[in-house]
Amino acid sequence: MPEQSGKVQTVLGLIEPGQLGRTMTHEHLTMTFECSHVPPAPGDEGLAAAPIEMKHLHWLQQNPYSHSENLLLNQEIEAVKEELLCYRKAGGGSIVENTTTGITRNLPVLRKLAKETGVHIIAGAGYYVDVTHSDETRKMTVEKVCLTDIIVSEVLHGADGTDIRCGVIGEIGTSWPITESEKKVLRATAHAQTQLGCPVIIHPGRNKAAPGEAIRILQEAGGNISKTVMSHLDRTLFDQQELLEFAKMGSYLEYDLFGTEMLNYPFNLDVDMPSDSQRVQALAFLIREGYEDRILIAHDIHTKHRLTKYGGHGFSHILKNIVPKMLSRGITQNQVEKILIENPKQWLTFK
Repeated sequence: MPEQSGKVQTVLGLIEPGQLGRTMTHEHLTMTFECSHVPPAPGDEGLAAAPIEMKHLHWLQQNPYSHSENLLLNQEIEAVKEELLCYRKAGGGSIVENTTTGITRNLPVLRKLAKETGVHIIAGAGYYVDVTHSDETRKMTVEKVCLTDIIVSEVLHGADGTDIRCGVIGEIGTSWPITESEKKVLRATAHAQTQLGCPVIIHPGRNKAAPGEAIRILQEAGGNISKTVMSHLDRTLFDQQELLEFAKMGSYLEYDLFGTEMLNYPFNLDVDMPSDSQRVQALAFLIREGYEDRILIAHDIHTKHRLTKYGGHGFSHILKNIVPKMLSRGITQNQVEKILIENPKQWLTFK
């Protein structure tokens, strides 16, 4: 039995699950997102190259991936520190930091932020989407001594040449269709989870079939779906019956784009990005259908413009604004606490 059994593994070491408090299960504190740069529309090149300013904020909110500087969240460590102090003051206890190999994971910075703010930070092991995979990663096999061993080592011993250990596998990135390299990483994730009894979190491709396909690959490789989170359902599954069919597969159901509202979602123009009010309605629907034990929520902050420094909502948005909205729409205080405290605790605790 590994020493992690029955514990949660943070960047500062193991803690008791009851120490987590209110937890955002899908955030980024330092990362780069250049892999998802979208060329600006003709005529917008000047805006895309201009410094981030209040007068351009609306354009940036609608075109966040067309501004190269906006994709460099790793430049904002001091601003993120201030955000975390505000988050703790608002009642936040922990954050799952989903930055994996391929988008500039920085474990020493995460350790520093945890020490300086008192927020428990859980780091992610593994690999992001195929476009970020190195040639070396693509050539690796699932079995020893390769992908599975690397993921296991990042959890048991430390990642990126440090002794800082990851406490969750993910976010494991998948595209649509899921590529061969991504399938290998999913299978390695399942094998590592089998060895470790650890939590897993998946980034699905931008297609309604993507969440189910990722779960099937994990399941066939022996993964524990009850300890697995499917992210970004708020931009992926919109039909209620299709959502319920997916929910039956048994993963945690994560609505993690709170604060993101845009007219045109550039990675899939068929998607109408929901509003926060619609996200709350989706949570209420899942609760009525009996899934309150499987819901998780977060903001997935991954660009500068979502920080309060740049006029964004910040890491405290859910605690300050969404929770009151949930309560006003018939979700009880006990259900809110289950979503923010109990469900993350159950997911993050090693078996």
